[in-house]
Amino acid sequence: MHRVEHVMGFPVSLRVDDAHVGEETADAVFAWLREVDARFSPFKPDSEVSRLSRGELAEGAVSADLRTVLDLCEHYRVATAGAFDIRLPGRGLDPCAVVKGWSVQRAAELLTAVGARRFVLNAGGDVVAAGGPWRVGVRHPEHADRLCTVLELTHGAVATSARYERGDHIIDGRTGRPATGLLSLTVVADTLTEADSVATAAFAMGAEGVDWAASLDGCEVFAVDADRRVLRTPGFPTASAPASSAA
Repeated sequence: MHRVEHVMGFPVSLRVDDAHVGEETADAVFAWLREVDARFSPFKPDSEVSRLSRGELAEGAVSADLRTVLDLCEHYRVATAGAFDIRLPGRGLDPCAVVKGWSVQRAAELLTAVGARRFVLNAGGDVVAAGGPWRVGVRHPEHADRLCTVLELTHGAVATSARYERGDHIIDGRTGRPATGLLSLTVVADTLTEADSVATAAFAMGAEGVDWAASLDGCEVFAVDADRRVLRTPGFPTASAPASSAA
């Protein structure tokens, strides 16, 4: 089964190689992602996040899902000494950096719950997969038609934060200015919740974020800094032999 839909502002592709997993499972995956977009998008005025941001909803009255997201955001704010912050002065509440990975990981758990053993879920370049090995390409931060590395993913997730798609959109909450110390940073972790959150939080920290991300248990890192130096942890799963392609 293979399906692609545009959800949450980016293409999401789902490939499942298990014959017993049908289209109804794909329907459930994409319905969940559309629900997340409706509930948590800061760009939709009637979303729960927008209502909370405007003060129309008390923080103690938010849904259990949003409380989980807000707690994750606070965890990374504290862990980065404020570099990662979803409550920047002059801006509305924006937890998108955590919502994306968390919601796509939840979608992957829907797949495993119905017995899917070999699948790839690619959400705008961030990938969660099972039953590999899969080859995942990481785009070159300055050349859209090139890759800077290819990694091998058997079971887990990979996420990249960079400046090439949306410019200097990641803000260092300590300074209020765009984070420019890195060109791109890729994190491999057990879940996309962690990989995506850590990639964004580390990018907000700038060059020091590479060592911070690398110090976290279960995280492997590949980064290109503003001086075009490549930095990687020893355990980063660089591909060495042909395998199925995921991205």
